[in-house]
Amino acid sequence: MKKFIEEFKEFAARGNVIDLAVAVIIGNAINKIVSSLVNDIFTPILGIFVGRINITSLSLTISSRLTGGKNLVIGYGNFLQSVINFLTITFCIFIILKGLNKLREFNFIKAKENEAKEDEQEKPTTEELLMEIRDLLRERQNKPDTVSDIPDDLEEKQ
Repeated sequence: MKKFIEEFKEFAARGNVIDLAVAVIIGNAINKIVSSLVNDIFTPILGIFVGRINITSLSLTISSRLTGGKNLVIGYGNFLQSVINFLTITFCIFIILKGLNKLREFNFIKAKENEAKEDEQEKPTTEELLMEIRDLLRERQNKPDTVSDIPDDLEEKQ
């Protein structure tokens, strides 16, 4: 039993499980907000154009003469309400993702600009490189075991 509990702790502590739990909680909250937006704002406005206030009560009744007994009621209002909810949720997610992508793009561009500035700052100038080469040649000339036929006129002219 102790091993089972340890395995469960390890499973629950993984980042993916925690991220998934947070996503479900946030998704549930967004669902409530969007449902309220659709039910309390969009549906009444749409109801004005349809001629009714409650879209969920929309239905089609097929006569008992065609069905052979009872009237058949097809309630498409709930379906229409669900479609409106779906479209609203997907639109909200699209807006959120578009904003996040713009933010990532902005951060990526800023990081590239900073990287380019750092690379530019780290590169020595041609003059600095030539001075370093001159100094290395002088050191080499002063060592007894190296060839010392380096001319003296390699010094920097200022």
